[in-house]
Amino acid sequence: MNNFIFQNATKVYFGKGCVKEYLACLTGPYDTVMLAYGGGSIKRNGIYDEVVGILQAAGKKIVEFSGIMANPTYAKVQEGARLAREQGVDCILGVGGGSVMDCCKAVSLAARYDGDIWKDFWMRPGVIDAEPLPLGVIVTAAGTGSECNGGAVITNEETRVKTGRDYPKLNPRFALMDPTYTYSVPAGQVASGGFDILSHIMETYFSEPNEDNVSDDIMEALMRSVIRNLRAAMQNPEDYTARSNLMWDSTMAENRLIKMGKKCDFQCHNMEYQLGAYTDCNHGCGLAVLHPVYYRHIYKAGLPKFVRFAENVWGIARDGKSDEELALNGIDALAAFIKELGLPTTLQELGVADASSLGEIADSCGISAGSYKKMTHEEILEIFNECLA
Repeated sequence: MNNFIFQNATKVYFGKGCVKEYLACLTGPYDTVMLAYGGGSIKRNGIYDEVVGILQAAGKKIVEFSGIMANPTYAKVQEGARLAREQGVDCILGVGGGSVMDCCKAVSLAARYDGDIWKDFWMRPGVIDAEPLPLGVIVTAAGTGSECNGGAVITNEETRVKTGRDYPKLNPRFALMDPTYTYSVPAGQVASGGFDILSHIMETYFSEPNEDNVSDDIMEALMRSVIRNLRAAMQNPEDYTARSNLMWDSTMAENRLIKMGKKCDFQCHNMEYQLGAYTDCNHGCGLAVLHPVYYRHIYKAGLPKFVRFAENVWGIARDGKSDEELALNGIDALAAFIKELGLPTTLQELGVADASSLGEIADSCGISAGSYKKMTHEEILEIFNECLA
């Protein structure tokens, strides 16, 4: 394995009833809590009332920061930072999925930093010397794994750039994870979030080293778990075993653990980020469209790993097949799973009506140094065109 340093500062409280049991204690040191959430689903499913009731009973002043969108913008981050400063917020409590958590991480830094965080920390890697506002999260959807890392993906609407950075200083202090909070997530969101989990694992798995390593072994088990439990959750939204497994799969995919010793790819994420920046498409759905086509472009450069994927994740027997045939069978199995989940398979289904903007989007995509086959902007455009219809 390659050399690495591992760090994760987030303390996880996992299981049914964990919010009722621990939230008051965890927010004890703070007088003014910013309650951050998205479009209001937590008000419809009762989570909002439960959280507010706990905070009020603990005597907290609550400052609400709502309306965090699916692809959080830098303007929204700045809005939250201004509110936090004006109201003297001591702690941010993000309640929601990945978008809420990502936005809250950026807000926690922007509220305590005098400069331009986009310019200094998102457009390029930076060194955070300010102390971000303390952040805690309550997870309501499995997908991004944002609860146990310092990563935040933000869209700058002015420059049409969507990008993410992972700073350990932005890790939430605590994460409360009650799988029952995910029961009310709509089926389409369960599918797209579940595929995002699978994508995170695949983006790490399909990269060097190819030699036997612990991370690849863990990832094969995680991918099988995601596939099995996502199918079960789609069949029965209140299957606690499936929901709890998916929630922890999501965390394991992005708590940095499986990335140890790996080069990591994330070229598909770079491509989807820019599709999202231009079209505001759903992240998991965008990844579902891109992955099979992208893998057909790179599988020959990483053939042994794609053979392992076919055999160890999808259980495809060799039965006289060549390595290339096995690898393609594995990619076909992935594409079939995407269809089974009811996820989109073309860019047109995401609302991209024609190819007129694809060249500009392709040119704006970052190039991953970890891909088995280094992409060019020309090949990215080829992939986009193959995904169109």
